[in-house]
Amino acid sequence: MTDAVQPVATWRKVLAAILDFVMVFFGGGYAIGYLTGNVTSEGFKLEGLPALILLTLLIVYFVAGSKYLGGTIWQRILYKH
Repeated sequence: MTDAVQPVATWRKVLAAILDFVMVFFGGGYAIGYLTGNVTSEGFKLEGLPALILLTLLIVYFVAGSKYLGGTIWQRILYKH
């Protein structure tokens, strides 16, 4: 007997994308800010090359996670049935 695979609910896809973005933006932003000396008392402030590195990190995270690793962290958590 085969089990029919049900599609993932739209709200789960949207929530996974939001949580992934927030996690990588703040985690990666703080890490890059710390490594480049751009951490302030209010958080981090990235301009120029560090900001470009963060943007690249976001793109690589979503592409690699979705295409090569079987899903991003939050996709794997929220797509379970």
